[in-house]
Amino acid sequence: MTTTTDLNPEAQAAETTTVDFKLEVVIVPVSDVDRAKQFYQSIGWRLDADFPIREDFRVLQLTPPGSTASIIFGTGVSPAAPGSAYSLLAVADVEVARAELVARGAEVSEVFHGASGFDLAGTDARISGPDPERSSYKSWAQFSDPDGNTWLLQELTTRLPGR
Repeated sequence: MTTTTDLNPEAQAAETTTVDFKLEVVIVPVSDVDRAKQFYQSIGWRLDADFPIREDFRVLQLTPPGSTASIIFGTGVSPAAPGSAYSLLAVADVEVARAELVARGAEVSEVFHGASGFDLAGTDARISGPDPERSSYKSWAQFSDPDGNTWLLQELTTRLPGR
């Protein structure tokens, strides 16, 4: 059987070429730009930019410590409802990360793990404390910004193969 890629060298090359798709920015919808700016800076995120383009369009970019990806928010940036973002931050030690955020004034849940391990949706029963084996991807803590945008901290010490 002959396939399209057998007849088309460009299609075959496209199938074997890997393009890097690097996460650059996550849009976080907020209701009060200056309040959000103050919150994220207070938890140690670097302010990269604050562009007041027009009265109805202002863009701010902040980056979590050690991250190559950033967040943006502002006026006229997103039609999403403030507080609707649900994002994940990987940390090497969830207890240390939690303690740092708490020391900076953030309200952070206790560290928890789920009975089945990996549960982003929060449908698994939360068990207090980190995963007993401290396995990667299985220990969590959670906090929200003033608008209710949710951030999950996930302990990641060893990445899965291929990552």
